[in-house]
Amino acid sequence: MYLGIDIGTSELKTVLIDETGEIIASSHVPLTVKRPHQNWAEQSPQSWWDATNQTIAAIRQKFPEQWRQVKAIGLSGQMHGAVLLDKQHQVLRDCILWNDTRSAEECQWLMQHHPEFLTISANLVMPGFTAPKLVWVEKNEPEIFAKIDKVLLPKDYLRWQLTGQFVGDMSDSAGTLWLDVAKRDWSDELLKATHLTRDQMPTLVEGSANSGLIRDDLATLWGLNNNVIIAGGGGDNAASAVGVGAVNNGDAFISLGTSGVIFVVNDKLQANPKSGVHAFAHALPNRWHQMSVMLSAASCLKWLCNVLSTTENILMDEIAQLTEEQMKRAPVFLPYLSGERTPHNDADATGSFFGLTHETSRAILGYSVLEGVAFGLADGMEVLSESKTQIKQCSLTGGGARSPIWAQLIADILQVPIVTHPASSSGALGAARLAWLADGGNEHDVCKKPPIQSRYQPNSQKYPILKARFDAFKVLYQQQKIVRELLPK
Repeated sequence: MYLGIDIGTSELKTVLIDETGEIIASSHVPLTVKRPHQNWAEQSPQSWWDATNQTIAAIRQKFPEQWRQVKAIGLSGQMHGAVLLDKQHQVLRDCILWNDTRSAEECQWLMQHHPEFLTISANLVMPGFTAPKLVWVEKNEPEIFAKIDKVLLPKDYLRWQLTGQFVGDMSDSAGTLWLDVAKRDWSDELLKATHLTRDQMPTLVEGSANSGLIRDDLATLWGLNNNVIIAGGGGDNAASAVGVGAVNNGDAFISLGTSGVIFVVNDKLQANPKSGVHAFAHALPNRWHQMSVMLSAASCLKWLCNVLSTTENILMDEIAQLTEEQMKRAPVFLPYLSGERTPHNDADATGSFFGLTHETSRAILGYSVLEGVAFGLADGMEVLSESKTQIKQCSLTGGGARSPIWAQLIADILQVPIVTHPASSSGALGAARLAWLADGGNEHDVCKKPPIQSRYQPNSQKYPILKARFDAFKVLYQQQKIVRELLPK
């Protein structure tokens, strides 16, 4: 038996798989995001550990025999978060999350004074990444910065709780901007630029490697053997890639969760930082990947439902009743509720509806949100294509993958076949698979593509209208930037 633990933004999920790869059990606990100021997003690391123990207790209770057979545990988690520990290994402040954009000025400073970030990290300096967060902490919370002994990513904080060791993996660490992505090692030069050292970083292993054993006291508490392996694990998207079998050159998937990601596997590093495309190490050795990332995706639909006091299921049913003519004349929606990364790198970008009339119903607004998110993905697909990355088919994962309407709309806009898989395909499943690999599993057997649940072929007849609306979407973003400058700060 192998266990996978995934720290999402909105929930922590744990899955248990057997030695055939079948999911035996799963459990999840919701998480909350603190927003003490505009553009801030934080979580308490203790909340992840509490949620982990809750999911473990639920699985142990329902499947006691299988639980005792766990051989290895894999970890996956939201990337870029800054967990800061002092010399006594106490958390110095709440973790600054991936969708926190407070460090926009620090990004500009790093790009101006340290252009080597572009070449060594292979990525554009963006507020979501970890390095500019630490520059912000040094500038605004110097008393905390002075006490930092270790900087950990969210899943690696869990690893410390599990093993008592400070270890990270290549895929997650690439999102800090301190990794020399080509060499798969920390860059002393980039660390020095932010007044940090290698000693303050965890040691690095591949995601499928053994990173240590579970603590003896924890093994006793959890009812496990004390030789349970903790795998290196991976960042959420790299782990999700392992979960959907995206492990070979050209494999691709779209994650439609809180954020929206297009993920493509490469057999060598393919960097295109100025376009906002991310180039990271994969969770498996000798592989890399490219990503386009939009900061608000399925979270836009959740936001609209909250505003309209309805549920996603009800709104989706209403959207399904719309005519082609109503969709054609729907307002254009910009999905930038938390700023944007690819391709704009615009922390101040905001969302908007353009084209509201008396006839605009909540169903039409719902369609506009689905379409606007799909247009954001299309923006990312365009810059991936500019870097000579061609995608022949995409798996669709995340909460948004449950919607056939959304899946078909994405296929129509991207003009790429979209396939969905059982809902269990997730970062937690990928983490469990990495645990299996760390225990000696064969990659060919472990990293199989899951069964296809549904297939959505692009409708070429709908594309001309969608393309015209996509062109308007891109113009609207540029006009919004002008309007933003006129509004009071």
